[in-house]
Formats: sequence, structure tokens, C-alpha cells
Amino acid sequence: MNLKDKKCLIAYYSRRGSNCVGGRIVDLPIGNTEAAAKMILEITEGDMFHIEAVKPYSKDYSETAKAAQNELHGDARPELTNQVENMDSYDVIFLGYPNWWGTMPMPVFTFLGQYDFSGKTIVPFCTHEGSGLGHSEKDIMKLCPKASVLKGLAIYGSAVDSAKASISIWLDKINVRR
Repeated sequence: MNLKDKKCLIAYYSRRGSNCVGGRIVDLPIGNTEAAAKMILEITEGDMFHIEAVKPYSKDYSETAKAAQNELHGDARPELTNQVENMDSYDVIFLGYPNWWGTMPMPVFTFLGQYDFSGKTIVPFCTHEGSGLGHSEKDIMKLCPKASVLKGLAIYGSAVDSAKASISIWLDKINVRR
């Protein structure tokens, strides 16, 4: 798909601060998914949207992991701080998130439930530390049955700083280029 005539949105959820990277808890000034989203932005020249919950997660990594698991088991839909203006104008949505408990964080589920993605193309990408995309692609297809969901990219969070070449190759492989 040539993006020349397509309007693209890079919508992402990312967590800065206390994160698990390479098996260690480290403090990140920018979340891994945000770093990947910025690389995709540079290549696609789209617009960016940060998916953010009204109630922030704890600064403590372990507490956040526990809260995320509880939200997943409860099928929670946390309220978001903002919405995309003119979602109807976008053709392609690059959807970024960290893999939490085998899928997307629940604020991403909220995001997907707020809009009609009929006829749009969703291109997932996630950061992880060993679990890849998990079942997130299937979850996206279930939540957005009238959208076209392309093959996603899983990026090791610990390697995100050197992921631009992998991202570029992935975009070429799925034939999504500006």
C-alpha cells in the first residue's frame, strides 16, 4: 500500500519510568513504544496520538504489572485523557503498545472501542521483552472486525534504540511506504 495518498495516524500507548528491560527494572525517560512510534512517524510522515489513561498507573513497575493484570481479568476500559480529532479522516492507523500479559494494555482496548474502524487499515506494533505480539493481533481483529489488520511487528524493548532498520524492513515487507 502506497501511503502517498493515505492519511496516517500513529496512535500509541507507552510507559516511561520504571520498566522491565532485559530482565532488569530500569527508569526510562521515554517509553520503548513511544521511541518506536517516533521512528514510524519519521518514515510515514503521519500524525501522532498518545493514548493515555485518566488514572495513571503506579510509578512502581510491579504495582503497574499487577494493576494491568487485574484490568485484563476484569475486561476494564479505563477512561482516556483525550480523543483523536477527525478520526474519520485517517485511512491507516499504526497502533503501538507494550505487550502486557499477552496482549495490549487496557487503555488501548478503550481506544479501539471509541471509534469506527470500518474500512481502515490497522498496522500493529508492540514492544516486549520476549513475548512478541502475543494474541494482540487477534484481539484487534475481534474489536475491529470491519478493519483490515496487517501483520504486526514485535520489537524487543531492550533493542528499540536500534530498531529503525527493522521497522523500515517491516514496512517494506507489508508494502506500507510513503
